[in-house]
Amino acid sequence: MNVEYLQKHLRKETPRLILTRDLLEDLKIKIKNVPEVGNYYQAIRLNAENILKEPLLERIQIGRRLLRVSREMLYRMGILAMVYNIENDPEILQRINSELLAVCDFSDWNPSHYLDVAEMSLAVALAIDWVGLELPGETVESCQRNLIEKGLRPSYNEKGNVGWINGSNNWNQVCHGGMIAAAIATAGVDPELSSRTIHRALEGIPHAMVEYGPDGVYPEGSTYWGYGTSFSVLTSSMLNSAFGTDFGLAEYPAFLASADFRRLCNAPSGWYYNFADCGDKRGEEADIVLAWFATHTGNAGYYEKERFLQPPGDMGELSRIAGPGLVWLSQFEANAKSDLPLSWKGDGANPIVIFRGGEEDPRDYYFGGKGGWGQVNHGNMDAGSFIFELDGVRWSVDPGNQSYHDLEKTGFNLWARCQDCERWTLLTKSNFGHSTLSVNDALHVVDGFAPISHFESGDHPTATIDLTQTFGDMLRRANRTFSKDSPNSLTIEDVIEINPEKTELVTWQMLTTAEVQITAKGAVLSQSGKKLEVQNLSHPEIQFSIISLDPPPLQLDRKIEGLKRIELRIPAYILGEGEQEIKIRLAG
Repeated sequence: MNVEYLQKHLRKETPRLILTRDLLEDLKIKIKNVPEVGNYYQAIRLNAENILKEPLLERIQIGRRLLRVSREMLYRMGILAMVYNIENDPEILQRINSELLAVCDFSDWNPSHYLDVAEMSLAVALAIDWVGLELPGETVESCQRNLIEKGLRPSYNEKGNVGWINGSNNWNQVCHGGMIAAAIATAGVDPELSSRTIHRALEGIPHAMVEYGPDGVYPEGSTYWGYGTSFSVLTSSMLNSAFGTDFGLAEYPAFLASADFRRLCNAPSGWYYNFADCGDKRGEEADIVLAWFATHTGNAGYYEKERFLQPPGDMGELSRIAGPGLVWLSQFEANAKSDLPLSWKGDGANPIVIFRGGEEDPRDYYFGGKGGWGQVNHGNMDAGSFIFELDGVRWSVDPGNQSYHDLEKTGFNLWARCQDCERWTLLTKSNFGHSTLSVNDALHVVDGFAPISHFESGDHPTATIDLTQTFGDMLRRANRTFSKDSPNSLTIEDVIEINPEKTELVTWQMLTTAEVQITAKGAVLSQSGKKLEVQNLSHPEIQFSIISLDPPPLQLDRKIEGLKRIELRIPAYILGEGEQEIKIRLAG
């Protein structure tokens, strides 16, 4: 990618970011003739009407972030510019012009937190690309000048926040995507800067894409899949529309497979398998990122038709990429539909395993377990942890994520990940807030990686996670095996070998929000009129204990109503030397 290539291959006419003239004409036809496309567009129109009632954006920074403002700008420009392209409403055009002038008047777009710059750059670039021919020339010139001065040039400040350039997390995907948009929108003004920026992105993006390998697991969890992947598909779409190729981005190994990971993390209850810094539940809105995968592959399994056909007024505020997403939605042509597996393993930096009962399962069986380590991006000390659902109830829970700003404003160091770093004092981040093993009441070893060492599918799938490194020298060996031994039960079998000089106590623990009654055989959990037995098969002579986590241990901890930790605390002298087993069965 150099100036010569840029000038030769970049589409001359606009729009050229995701939308083209041909795609726009086709979209107008699809809005009239394809019910889900027309319905989604009506929801976009309703969103546009609501935007017109809002005041213009101001540069209001919250803590270290201007991100809320940048995201709102991206949402507004995608919605308003799409509606203007379909209806040519002068009121909409005037509002786009006013919004652009407002953000161009900001002192900066907060380059100290470059996600803010990236999303704002994409918003401004998209607007002038889609409707620039109708805007005043001075507005377009101001936008291009600000895209260069407040977007592109700060990304070359080596003293600035530019670790994302060759980083491996969502920042890479988001920031490169925003810079590519800005580069294309300003190619006629500064082709050297434009080509250099796109070249840098094509070199840098693979550092993030490799994290999907080998099976499509996004290490940062399902919510961050939605974030990072949305910008990767925006980038692929922008490059294709602007250059006629995405330079292989969409075909990067395991990237397309990640769509199945996304779907598999949607549990029957409506909750995510919410490992890492993941949100709890998905909304009712259709997954517009999956719509890109549907269009790219022809797989109808990624096309959430029923959700796109909801009454437009019920959809509420749409995704901030709903405008571009409508283009993908309109291009979908089904050629196949793949069923999700009932048992699945995904390796990588944060490996997971999932057992499902399937869509026809009357018990709504769902299990998710994981290995990994605390060093992964947005990771927790949760190796060996699991969530379990049956009968529409999530019995074993993951405490999920909590507000970054609420923690950061106190001076809390949330992001450092050394063994003794402050992050691990939080219940949501440490092993004490997850359904796993703990040894000597100590933290997991942050750089001890736990792989999935064995996996078998079939009617009674099993998966084994090697937790040995997780405990350092506190144990000599630890392997946790999950087995779906019936349509309504899960067995967790821990085979361990103590270190006589180090091991003092091994604690089996499970997090739940259910009511718990201790019994002679273990415990009975009750929730939403359902019951689950926790059967202590290996050590019935030791009684479970219940630790209330509502309120949580620390003032900064996330408060979850009814949260508690069920513990089976086994002293090392009871376990004895040699290979020992802790076996617990959860049965509906």
